[in-house]
Formats: sequence, structure tokens, C-alpha cells
Amino acid sequence: MLRNSFKTAFRNITRQKAFSFINISGLALSLTAVWIISLYIADELSYDRYHQNAGRIFRLVSHGWWGEEKFDITGTSGLSAAAFRKDFPEVEDAVRIDPEGGGILTYNDKTIKEGNIFFTDPSFFDVFTYHFIAGGTNALKDPNAIVLTKTLAAKLFGDPTAAINKTVYIDKSPVNVAAVIEDVPANSHFTFNALRPFSPDYKGDWSNLSIYSYFLLKKNADIEKLRAKMPAFVTKYLTINAQNIHFNLELQPLTSIHLRSHLMYELGGNHDIKYIYVLSIVGLLILIIALINYVNITTARASVRLREVAVRRIVGSSKNNLVSLFLAESISMIITAAFISVVLIALLMPLINDVTGKTLSVWRFGLPASIFYLLCFTLIAGLIGGLYPALFLSRFKAIPALKNQLGDVKGQVVFRKTLVLFQFAVTVVLITSSLVIYLQLRYVSNTDLGFNKNQMMTFHIDSRDVRGKVSALREALLQNPNVKAVASAGNPIGNNNIGMEDYSVEKNGVFEDRSNLANGLTIDPDFIPAMQIHLKEGRNFSKNIASDSNDIIVNEAFLQRQGWTSGVGKRISRGKDSTGKITAANIIGVVKDYHIYSLQHKIEPMIMQLPKNAMESDNMYVRLNESNLSQSLVDVEKTFRKFDPSATFDYQFLDKNFLAQYQAEQKQGQILLAFTILTICIACLGLFGLITFTVGQRVKEIGVRKVLGASVGSITMLLTGSLLKIIMLSMLVAVPFSWFMMNKWLQDFAYRIQLNWWIFVVSGFIAIIIAVFTLGFQAFKAAIANPAKSLRTE
Repeated sequence: MLRNSFKTAFRNITRQKAFSFINISGLALSLTAVWIISLYIADELSYDRYHQNAGRIFRLVSHGWWGEEKFDITGTSGLSAAAFRKDFPEVEDAVRIDPEGGGILTYNDKTIKEGNIFFTDPSFFDVFTYHFIAGGTNALKDPNAIVLTKTLAAKLFGDPTAAINKTVYIDKSPVNVAAVIEDVPANSHFTFNALRPFSPDYKGDWSNLSIYSYFLLKKNADIEKLRAKMPAFVTKYLTINAQNIHFNLELQPLTSIHLRSHLMYELGGNHDIKYIYVLSIVGLLILIIALINYVNITTARASVRLREVAVRRIVGSSKNNLVSLFLAESISMIITAAFISVVLIALLMPLINDVTGKTLSVWRFGLPASIFYLLCFTLIAGLIGGLYPALFLSRFKAIPALKNQLGDVKGQVVFRKTLVLFQFAVTVVLITSSLVIYLQLRYVSNTDLGFNKNQMMTFHIDSRDVRGKVSALREALLQNPNVKAVASAGNPIGNNNIGMEDYSVEKNGVFEDRSNLANGLTIDPDFIPAMQIHLKEGRNFSKNIASDSNDIIVNEAFLQRQGWTSGVGKRISRGKDSTGKITAANIIGVVKDYHIYSLQHKIEPMIMQLPKNAMESDNMYVRLNESNLSQSLVDVEKTFRKFDPSATFDYQFLDKNFLAQYQAEQKQGQILLAFTILTICIACLGLFGLITFTVGQRVKEIGVRKVLGASVGSITMLLTGSLLKIIMLSMLVAVPFSWFMMNKWLQDFAYRIQLNWWIFVVSGFIAIIIAVFTLGFQAFKAAIANPAKSLRTE
């Protein structure tokens, strides 16, 4: 019986080619989208799970607040790890990481600038799991050792295995290659290219929260009990010299960091669990829309199949036989669609990986598992998509069905219209979301950042010798007519990694006990004019005024924080010197607010100061002539190499720095746009199927109306009017939901567009235009047909 059901189902599918094509195409496209989303979500959820003890590894992070000030950072004191192991028996092992271990690697005649090197403890490989190509887990016990990844070892030695026990130089200091490991997997919240042990004399202090601390808990450790004891740990260690700052330490599960941690100074670009939820919902909605098409078209064609149902009932088919027949037809279609979707995914995979920045594979779950999932999915989707049409068609009685009598079908019509409304409501929501993301990204790209970011390049000076010759380098660069301005600073802005410093303000001749936090940036006197930052009050630093070395310039946000209308002449304290004397600084200037971070961050108070020594001026800012940019880059590199012939010249442009901060949002927009287009295609397939069937059922009616004088326009409206009304109604359903959803998304940006009414009108208009073209083509074709052809048999 089952074989006969599938055989009959295959005949019905091949007989009704147009409707089968619409159903299978919609299902294939939706399955493709769902499978791609599943691959992406599985990859996101897999982060850091490759470690053998991933479930027992936790990261310690720091929170602090005082008054209205606060910080939430990934760093901890370098003393935290040892104290944790000593005070808490639940801790089996601990490891610290400092990402500032990079430098110039040299081996024979090869020189590589490598910034992604970690300082860490010898226990690193006891906590984390990596595959060794050569060497072992004890590699970091030698203080002069270095562990290389396969790629870095290949760059230096050609053959990674040849690196063992070789001596390389990092910033002219010899280190011994003790091990080579496989490259860090892409699904890790941090990556590195080499590891070095901390210096034996490094200890750290409780006031410096710059070290990343990870703990391996014992197998039976109760994490909640451990967390309950942590406030006492904070009181014991962190309240020392903390003045009025309140501290809190948090233990984060390793496997949750990538999607749930968004603190300052993350080791990698984390994503957001909310995006996973959104993608899951989008995938589910796309599948539902495809199944809606199937249900709609199948039930709409009920009158065509009534006689088939009646004959089968008369010759002895039971209701169960009919249900199994229609379910077999549904499952057959979805099996065909699943096969097509696998081919589509294989063809699209390079493009998908390019957009997502991942290395996804069609068979990521393994071939047997993937086939099993597809079969289960096909069976479930086939039952969901085919059960209602099967029950609907099999319930008719034989005699009325032979007379083509459907009976009361008002409920079915309302159900079908409800499905169309839901379908296009989802479409309008996705169109609105894509439009809002596009407008926000355009806004952040074109917003005035408070300085001129165009043609401003930056590069880092690695050599300590060259840092002492910054003034000479500046003068040499300015000899080039294509170089408009040159300055130096302690950091390249736009990378979201400017440091913080605390201060207190003077009131009535006395410095407050209350500490405040501000962004701190070391600059030279040429920085403000070179960046074309507007000076609002006071003056710039001067090379000719010695006292400027102890003075500062602040921004407008600094004044607003203090409630000041003017800042020049006021003083702040920046701690005490070695003798215990307060180090005071005078404010000599105030600049207009400018962005040092992406527009996701609010402009915070900033303190700018001159460098205390040459080592603090390690980033050059060079404004180039836009008319001859390529030659200007060549000239700048030549000039730089005169000062440091062996250095690698890696440069960045500030406009690209800022745009890079929105890569996650750009990818979200691209992915959502792709799924929006896909949803529109599936919805249009459903509309096309419905209007095609409607036209086929009303051919003779259309012919009679034309003979009686009906116009092409009136017939077109007759055929499309009810569906267009439903689509317009779907706008009313979609607007509140899309407003709520996109308003939540925009909350991630401190500076954002307004959700104006016209955005929703444009989204609805796009949906209506698409529907009109989809419906209108087939309706117009029927309206202009010769009525003689449809009436000649009457």
C-alpha cells in the first residue's frame, strides 16, 4: 500500500508540473535557508567547546562602580590567579594571559612583525587543549621558551617540525622554540600565533586590572557555592587602596563568552546570542512560509481533485488510505526539495563563507548525521505540510464530490487568507529590518566624527630606537609635498582600545576623594591641527612651553561630566607620585567632542596629555594628498625605511578603522537582506500559484464578463483585489512588530537614526509593488485573453 501511495503521488506530481514546480521550488529554497542557518548557528554555538575540559573552565572578569561612574572589563589583577587557587579549594588550576607579547621575530634573514603573541603561565596547556605537532605540554616551563603555531613556524622555518629547539629573536632577545602546535581553531574566543611565559620576576598588583585570568575547576566543584564566596574574596584583596570604588568579580563559563560577553577589552570579536535567536526565528519563518504555500495551493486545488477523491472512495479507499496518499505526495515533494537544496547549498557555500567570514561545510555534522537530520526533517516537514491538506481533501463525501460540490468552504477561505496575511506580514517585517540596517550603517559611515578621517593613515613604530627619533621622522615626512600633516600619539583611534585613567577634580582648592574615569590619549602638539579637531576653548599644547608637559587638554564630555561651562584654568589630580605628593594638572584647552570609538559607544570624557618619554609616541598619523594617494604611500614607506630598514611597514587608514567596527552589523545586514529576498521569492511563488489556480478556475467567468463588456482593468482587479487587500492588511500587522524589533536592535548604537513613519510606508510599498507585479502579470494575461477560446465549448 505504501509503495502504491508513493507511486501514485509521483504521477500526480509529474502531471501537475506548474504547481509541483512552485511547491518544490519554494520548499527547496526554504530548506536551503534553514540548512545554512543551522550550519551558522551550530558553528556559533561550538565556540571553545573543542577544549577537553571546556565545561569546567571559567574566566574571571571585573566590574567596578562609584557614584555614576562604572567599568565592566575583562581584565583582572595579575595576583588574582594565585590568590584564587589558594583561597578556593574548588579551583584545580589557573592560567593568566597578557596579549602584549608581540614584537619583531627574526630567524636568520627572515623578519616577521607579529603582534598576536601572548604572555602566559606554564599551566596554559594544563587548562586549555591544543594539538601538538612537536614538543609537549611542559614547553612553557623554560622562561626563555616560545611556542609557535603551525602557520607562524612555517613562515619562519618552512617546515614547522624543523622549528624545534631553534633560536629565534624577538625584539633582539633570544628565545628557544620549545613546541609547535596546530593553529588555533577558528571557533575560539581568542586566537594567538605564539606563546611566551611570563617573566619570572613578574608579579602584578591589585590596582592594575590588565591580565586575563582563567580557572579550571575540579570535576565535582559547585560553581554556585564558589560564586557565593567571591564577595569575601573581593573584600579581602580588592578594597585595598580602592578609595570609594566598589568591586565585583564574575566567573564566566568559557563556552558562553563568545555569545554572551560584551565587556571592554575582549580578546576577540564576540557575537551576540540575540542574533542567534533572530536567525533561528527567521529560518523558522522562512520554512513556515514555504509550508503555507504548500497548504494554500493544495487546498485551493481541492475542487480539481474532488472527483479523484470521490472515485477513490467509491472503489474502496478508506479515509486513512486517502490521508496516506496525500502525505506520500507531500513527503515526495519535500524529499525532492531536500535533494535540490543540498545541491544549492554546495554551490552557494563559497559565497556564504565569504559573507559570514567562516569556513562552513555542507556536511559539517558528518555525512551520516546530516543525512539522518535531513530525513527526519523531511518526514516532520512532510507531516506538517501535508497533514492539513490530506485531512481537508479526504473528508469530502463521495456523491457530493462527484458533483464537484465543496459544501461550506468559508472557513477554508478565511484560513487561506489568514495564511497569506501572515506570509506577507513576515515579508514586510524583513523588508523593514533590512532597510533600517542599511540606513543605520549609512548613517554611521557618513556621520561627522569630529575630525577629518579622510586620507589619514596611521602606522605603528615597533623600534624603540626610532621612537626616540619621532621629531626627525616627522620632519622627513613633511618634506614630501604629498604629505599635508604629521603627528604622533600613543594609540590609533577607531580600534576600540584606548586606555582609561582615573582622576579627581579640585573644588575650592581641595581635590575630591571621589575618583572618576576618563579615556586617556597621549598626543603631541601637532595632533589636534593634523586631525583637524576643533579647539573650543583655551589653546593647544606648545613645544615651546615647558610646563605643558604637566598640563592637559579635555573634551566637552569632560566638562559636562563635571557640570562645568568652562574648563580652562581648572585643575585635576591624577594620583600621587613616589613621595606621596598629589600630582596636579592644569586644563589649558577644551576641544569639541570627537569619536575615538565606533558610534556604538557614547563619547566619554577624555584627557589628552603630552608623552612623558619617547616610548609613549609609538603611533604616527600622516595626512596624505588624495590626488596622488598610491604614490604618497610609496613615498611614506621609503622615508620610514630610512629610519628602520628592517621593519615591516603595516599601515591603516582611519576611515577603514572605523568602518571595521561595524563588520558584524554589515554581515547581519547582508545575511538578513539575502533571507529577505529569499522570503520575497517564496511568498511570490505562493501568490503566483494562487492566482494561476484562480485564473484557471474562472476562465469561463472571465470570458462571459468580457463578452458583456468588462474592461481589462476591472477583470484584473476582480482577480487580484481580495489578495491585495490582505497584503495591505498585513502591513498593519507587521508595523508594530518591526518597530519593536528594530528599536531594540538600534539600542546597541549610542548614536542612531530615528524610526520615522516613512520607513514603514516604504517597506509596505515595496511589498505591495512586488505583490502587484506577481499577481498582475498572470491576471492581466487572463484579462486580455480571447473570450472565444474559453467559451467555444459552451
